[in-house]
Amino acid sequence: MNLDDVQFDASGLIPVVVQDARTGQVLTLAYANREALEQTLKTRQSTFWSRSRGELWVKGLTSGHTQEVVEVVLDCDQDAVLYKVIPHGPACHTGAESCFHYPLTPSGDPSLGEALEKVYRTIKERMATLPEGSYVAKMHQAGLDRMLKKIGEEAGEVIIAAKNQDPEELKWEATDLLFHLLLALAEQGVTPTDLARTLWGRHKS
Repeated sequence: MNLDDVQFDASGLIPVVVQDARTGQVLTLAYANREALEQTLKTRQSTFWSRSRGELWVKGLTSGHTQEVVEVVLDCDQDAVLYKVIPHGPACHTGAESCFHYPLTPSGDPSLGEALEKVYRTIKERMATLPEGSYVAKMHQAGLDRMLKKIGEEAGEVIIAAKNQDPEELKWEATDLLFHLLLALAEQGVTPTDLARTLWGRHKS
């Protein structure tokens, strides 16, 4: 397949679905013309055609929230394109991770990445505002050493649960471990996206 196989519409455009290459989360829907696709393939940065402004636009050129394109895929009818990307910041202009965040149906199970990002944002917010009675605020004020001690304690609980071959206990203890790991990461300014990017870099080959 090449650009000559792309079936653009009467306006010379094709819809582009943008997906996080690591988590599978759909980030946004945009449009591209042939020039935008050519530039995307050349630069490996998400490039689209703005129907409202009538010009090319590169995601993150002004906001800094760029998208590194890993793969570009045509659908079965060659009339829609998928950009698989590594996002460097939120996809939505509202600051949300994905443009798709208004559910019309009851939400299903979130992905691990979505859950970690949501909890991390809550942790950062509570570290900044220090609401009364907040466990996060208490741990933040206690300092990094207290967080690290708690990670050690929770890791021990995970080991015990696994040795006991108790899946329910293991899920509970592993969740506690992840939560306290997120606390330490937030304290150091390391995000779940940073971890995902590092894991992807190690294992994408």
